[in-house]
Amino acid sequence: MTISPQSIQDCLLALVRDRGPDKTICPSEVARALADTNWRQWMPQVRDVGTQLARAGKIAVTQKGKVVDPEHAKGPIRYRLIQTLEDQ
Repeated sequence: MTISPQSIQDCLLALVRDRGPDKTICPSEVARALADTNWRQWMPQVRDVGTQLARAGKIAVTQKGKVVDPEHAKGPIRYRLIQTLEDQ
């Protein structure tokens, strides 16, 4: 089974949009949505795509409710939609 970075990006963005700007998702939710079994093997790719989206300003990466640099985050992280002026 292969999951493309584009599929991961589409799924991640759909999940954070569905959750809303004030809520977060766990990267494992993306992996589980794309691969029911063996989802853990996709976690590094999900985190890579999440880092790219954060760098592009599309999502925020958080730990304990605070925005963090995904390159240096150790341990559990979460993703949150960034609310733009057009969204308000």
